[in-house]
Amino acid sequence: MMSYGNGMTMVEKIFAARVEQDRLSPGDLVNVKVDLALGNDITAPVAIKEFKRFGLDRVFDPEKIVLVPDHFTPNKDIAAAEQALVLRRFAEDYGLKYYFEVGRMGIEHALLPEQGLVRPGMIIIGADSHTCTYGAIGAFATGVGSTDLAAAMASGEAWFKVPPTIRFEYSGHLPEWVSGKDLILLTIGDIGVDGARYRAMEFAGTAIDTLPMDGRLTMANMAIEAGGKCGYMQPDQITFDYLEGRVAQAYTSVYSDQDAVYEKRYTYDVSNLEPQVAFPPSPDNVYPVSEAKGVKLDQVVIGSCTNGRIDDLRAAASVIRGRKIKKGLRLLVIPATQQIYRQAMDEGLLADFIDAEAAVSTPTCGPCLGGHMGILARGERALATTNRNFVGRMGHPESEVFLSSPAVAAASAVAGTIVHPGEVLS
Repeated sequence: MMSYGNGMTMVEKIFAARVEQDRLSPGDLVNVKVDLALGNDITAPVAIKEFKRFGLDRVFDPEKIVLVPDHFTPNKDIAAAEQALVLRRFAEDYGLKYYFEVGRMGIEHALLPEQGLVRPGMIIIGADSHTCTYGAIGAFATGVGSTDLAAAMASGEAWFKVPPTIRFEYSGHLPEWVSGKDLILLTIGDIGVDGARYRAMEFAGTAIDTLPMDGRLTMANMAIEAGGKCGYMQPDQITFDYLEGRVAQAYTSVYSDQDAVYEKRYTYDVSNLEPQVAFPPSPDNVYPVSEAKGVKLDQVVIGSCTNGRIDDLRAAASVIRGRKIKKGLRLLVIPATQQIYRQAMDEGLLADFIDAEAAVSTPTCGPCLGGHMGILARGERALATTNRNFVGRMGHPESEVFLSSPAVAAASAVAGTIVHPGEVLS
């Protein structure tokens, strides 16, 4: 049901400020300057090829373009090496400030917030669908095509149709072992993979008020799995604490008006929520973990731009510490950035995983998109903390991928079947 009022949502206000209008409404078309344009080793080479057709000798701003080789890196084959070389040469030729080479890189959507490149009120585009992650910090951020990225690298501009906003309110406090991943899986399971198509998803409520930044980034990351144009939380003290020491530039936080117009509202009481598991072949095929119990696994993956942050590794390590993974099962742990890798090492988390007989990888998207570092064979079944589980997503079309939080993934690696973390720890 439409919520009637006279105010604007956060996204509408961000756009209105850029085009110097007092008011914008859903459906309005705007052409705006972008604050950041992002590409990776799969999408940026196409954008670079198109950019060079313009015959320009400079980009619009060498400090507002970010290139991160993270999908097929470290290079998995000659083709991957050639793709990465295109990024490296372009960054050198055009003097880009933010090119993150292997060894100082990370998975792009974990790396940019960590490096202080994301601030409230920004407009960010990326040639990767999970660019919506940055809405957790109060920015408008969305994925675009490679040709849109090429145009933005040349002009610094992009056009949008102002999206309607759906408000999701989560009341109550999260039970033990329930995280941001479970909230977003619950939501996608409820509204479907197209339930927020070209909508902004505003996440709010008492459960969000206390959700750590890593959990918020997870939720915003998977807005696209519901078809969302973007997903966001309005900035609060948790946001400001995260930004302190990371962001030197001044920023202005933007908030939805009390009487903002929402296309729909959804309310969830999460006080008794179980951890959630998405069954194949879609992120909206969601069940409580109690209904997934006993699903036998061949591989578990903990990582990705969704759940490879330090809180994710801590949660997984707290379950697996002092235990071994099930014989015949493979556990892959992939810290999302070099900084997270180092922090996990300093805290002893990597030792916990290695002692459990897991394989720990350098930061990479790797198995999430069926790239490398953990491809599934015919008939194999994986549980992953990644964001998608479509047919063939992680390997053979006859393999299967289930999605969960890091805590459930770690517990399931020990048990060999999908299980609640409490059952492993009891």
